[in-house]
Amino acid sequence: MIMNINATILGQVILFTAVVVGILSFYLGKRKTQTPILATIIGIILSFIPPLALVYLAALVLKNDVETID
Repeated sequence: MIMNINATILGQVILFTAVVVGILSFYLGKRKTQTPILATIIGIILSFIPPLALVYLAALVLKNDVETID
């Protein structure tokens, strides 16, 4: 049995993943890093390969919180 992959659906899945991972990366980056924009850009780039995006989000979740110096 041959499975056909529709390019439109694949593109929509990648776009949806990029948006979700981008939002989560920004939220986690704001709480756990000093550079939330860089964390967001890295998350969006890695979202084109969803398993890498999940590993990146897991690394952000498990990262220790940044202590702010005031």
